[in-house]
Amino acid sequence: MMVREKIEAKLRAAFDPVFLEVVDESYRHNVPAGSESHFKVVLVSDSFAGERFLNRHRLIYRALSEELAGSVHALALHTYTNKEWAGLQDTVFASPPCRGAGSLA
Repeated sequence: MMVREKIEAKLRAAFDPVFLEVVDESYRHNVPAGSESHFKVVLVSDSFAGERFLNRHRLIYRALSEELAGSVHALALHTYTNKEWAGLQDTVFASPPCRGAGSLA
């Protein structure tokens, strides 16, 4: 199973999202071809109701601790409740440029 697929499966199991998008953005960075190290995650779940953004990220980091201890170098996280998401339809979520040396972004 590819890293992206593992991330998606774990997030689905942990958060029961109404919307989930996991995008491998490794190609935008100075990494070997085929690397799965940089990801953008858009996750919409009422599991985030009442949680501040920092805690939402911590919950995701906990769910993905194995991947973050391994090959995953960076996650661009966009986390929303169903209500927050309803106001953002048709929004494009851009990841920040890589701050690492040799970035292709």
